[in-house]
This record gives sequence, C-alpha cells and structure tokens, in this order.
Amino acid sequence: MDLMKAIRERKSVKKFSTKKPDWRDIIECVEAARYAPMAGNNFSLKFVLIKDEKTINKLAQASQQPFVATAHWVVVVCTNPRRTKIPYQDSAEKYLRQQAGAAIENFLLKIQEKKMATCWVGHFVEDQVKKAIDASDDIDIEAIFPIGYESAKKGQQLKPKRKSDLDSFLYFEKYKNKKMQAPIKKLDV
Repeated sequence: MDLMKAIRERKSVKKFSTKKPDWRDIIECVEAARYAPMAGNNFSLKFVLIKDEKTINKLAQASQQPFVATAHWVVVVCTNPRRTKIPYQDSAEKYLRQQAGAAIENFLLKIQEKKMATCWVGHFVEDQVKKAIDASDDIDIEAIFPIGYESAKKGQQLKPKRKSDLDSFLYFEKYKNKKMQAPIKKLDV
C-alpha cells in the first residue's frame, strides 16, 4: 500500500468483526513506531499488548468506551517520562508529546496497511488504566488502542471523512498570511 493511500484511508473504527488478528501482525505495527523521531534518540514509549478479556473489560470501563471491550486485542501506549526529563528538563514535556504522537501515527498507518482497524482512545481514568496493566505511578498513559478487523455489514454505506481544506490551515512566511509571494527573479548585472 502506498503511503498517501494509507493516510487517506485510515479512520477510527468502533465496530469489529469476529475475526481475530494475528498478534504477530500487531507486533509489526508496534515495530513501525520505533522509527519515529525521539528526542536524543531515546525511545521513551512502551507498548503493552493485551488479550486477556478481564483486562480489556477494565480498560473499557476506565475509558468509559464500551466498544473497547469488543476488541480482540488492546494496545496501551505508555511513556516513561524520566528518560526524557533528565536530559531535556524544561523542554521534556513538549518533546514527550511530540514523539508520542509521531510514534503513534506510525503505528496507526501500519495498522491500516495490515488492513486491521482501531480507534485512538485518549479519554480514560489514568489511575484505572495503570492498575489494569500494573504500571507504576511514574509511567504516563498516552492512549488506548482496541484492535480488530472492521465489521462490514452488507449494504453499509461509509460516511466520507470530512477533512479541512488545505487553505484553511496553510500560511506562508507569517501566521495567518494566506498568500505566497512570487519568487524574486535575480537580475544579471
């Protein structure tokens, strides 16, 4: 699958089929996260792959998202912030957010390439998630990803994704400047 196709077709899925993904395919998706940029090349993210139904149900309750419990697998993405805070101090929080987002997007695009489905769950009670996966207090929970294959019902019409027009968020040279200046031609002297 080419990259732009994966980007365009990636979507959040909350209804999964009964077909169970192979755990090895999910690990390949986690592998893609390793190639995201990390501050100082120090990989602070941790991925917890869960198949236990009781734990998955606890995660569904912690996120107040019942569809999480219908997934065959769940991946919880965590950060060990100490690994970034020690060398980068005041900039660490920003770097942690940036690198988590970059790694998660790699993970999501690989899931799309593998024709699996997920939904990025960012709303949850962090202490409940930590307890469910036995994470210590110093670990931050970034997101929960229930993973399966999209449930396709016969005759189901998918709504097209509404995306912002490029003109609504692209500026040139200065914030809110929507016009690009024509390049200045050099005169031969």
